[in-house]
Amino acid sequence: MKRLLVFLCLVTGTLAAQQAKVTPLMQKDLTGIPGKEGVMLTVEYAPGEDSAIHRHNAHVFVYVLEGTVIMQVKGGKQLTLGPGQTFYESPEDIHVVSRNASKTKPAKFLVFFVKDKGAPSLVPVK
Repeated sequence: MKRLLVFLCLVTGTLAAQQAKVTPLMQKDLTGIPGKEGVMLTVEYAPGEDSAIHRHNAHVFVYVLEGTVIMQVKGGKQLTLGPGQTFYESPEDIHVVSRNASKTKPAKFLVFFVKDKGAPSLVPVK
């Protein structure tokens, strides 16, 4: 539980400047995969909202629940995703674009991380 609180402070502290709403859903050690844990949460972006450039040092799976988001990792194509569409980031990726495509409607997505146990889930990139 302590690691989840540290994780939430890192994520919400980084995203707080953009006012994204981050809701933790689950954190679980991954049996059979020593030293790894899974973390699941939702992120809600207000209309026009985005996040700063960052990385996760984790396998990140995104599933869009509501609205439309624009996602891009460094060197990759910019993708516009709607409900039911997915996005993946590898531990080496730098997330250069993450924003709500709409200036009038909110967006919400589910995020699932597979990462080193106890490691920060979000690291700002300058």
